[in-house]
Amino acid sequence: MAIRGIPAPAQLQAPRGSVSTTLNLKVLEWFGVITAIAYSLCVASNVGLEFLGFVLLFISAISIGAWAYLGGHRGILLLQFFYAV
Repeated sequence: MAIRGIPAPAQLQAPRGSVSTTLNLKVLEWFGVITAIAYSLCVASNVGLEFLGFVLLFISAISIGAWAYLGGHRGILLLQFFYAV
C-alpha cells in the first residue's frame, strides 16, 4: 500500500529477468570491473603500458555502461557519461 505517493516495498524492487539475462549482466559488470583494475595496474606500473591501460579503460567503460543501461542503473549510467565528458 502506498502512503502519500511513496511506493510500497514490492514496487521498489527491480523486475527479475531470466537466468541468462541475470548471468549476462553479471558478466558485463565483473568484466568491466576486472578490466578497470587491469587498467589501473598498467598505468600505475609505469613500464610503458599506458596505451594498453587506456584501451582497457575504454573497454571497461563500454562494459559498465552497457551493464548500467541494461540493468536499469541510471545513476551509474549518468556517472559513465560524466566521466566520458
